[in-house]
Amino acid sequence: MNDSPEATASSPRPSFRTTDPDNSAGMRGLYLSAIALLVIFSLPLYRLVRFALGSDLYSHIVLIPVITGYLVWLKRSELVDRSPPRRALAFISIGIGAAILARFGFALLYGPAMAREDILAQTTSSFVFLFIGICAYQLGRKALGAVAFPLGFLFFMVPFPTFVLNGIETFLQYGSASAAGVFFGISGTPVYRQDLVFQLQGIRLQVAPECSGIHSSLALFITSVLGGYFFLRSPVHRTILALAVIPLALVRNGFRVFVLGELCVHIGPEMIDSYIHHHGGPIFFALSLIPFSILLLLLIKSERRKTRSSGP
Repeated sequence: MNDSPEATASSPRPSFRTTDPDNSAGMRGLYLSAIALLVIFSLPLYRLVRFALGSDLYSHIVLIPVITGYLVWLKRSELVDRSPPRRALAFISIGIGAAILARFGFALLYGPAMAREDILAQTTSSFVFLFIGICAYQLGRKALGAVAFPLGFLFFMVPFPTFVLNGIETFLQYGSASAAGVFFGISGTPVYRQDLVFQLQGIRLQVAPECSGIHSSLALFITSVLGGYFFLRSPVHRTILALAVIPLALVRNGFRVFVLGELCVHIGPEMIDSYIHHHGGPIFFALSLIPFSILLLLLIKSERRKTRSSGP
């Protein structure tokens, strides 16, 4: 007689996982694809870095990947995601990047010679679109949403095409001249303005393209985008903070022209070659941070009040 359990009784069988809970395969594919893309674009990216290091306007470009990497590192816990990727978005982004690259290659072979900025704008924008497409193809939807801002921030790596740069400079020139005209009108200083030229007592000032303040304006805009991301939750408030940079830049540049003109009138025309003209940009940039910081604090307080009022 057999006293052991019945032979028909089923014993537990070991189970094997068929899924990857840590999405390690997807992350491995992302790393390999990103490395391959970096190798393919190594020469254009090298030229971009050299260009940025020698440019006052685009010196921020070398910091953008570092900031992006830090922002992604802050979201590292959300990259473990088993939700399905957004393949449609991936194909769209990769398609745009490939189209830009194809257009660039055609223009390089059959079109007229392009400016350095135009070449770098096309190659860099193609790289960013392709990289975003790779991320969208490999990452789950939740993980992609977590790093959407850092990925979008990469577009600050792209230099302005020449026609865009010229348009921005022209806008800032005329806007700054108008703001300076208002300051001169308030002060009561006799001035005759013709387009971008101010005729003052003993001095003639012209708002040139290099006086547009585009460098400091771009720096303040990037600061506003980062500040909104870290300190604000509402997309509306983030947009307000970023758009506020435009009138703030015009007022700052106009005030700089006004101060220079007043110094030339009341001290002497030699002030046109003074430190405040050639190296005073950081001073006026620091002054523009005061109203910018006030606006940011007001928006933060507004969000806190709404949070408290909607609480239990």
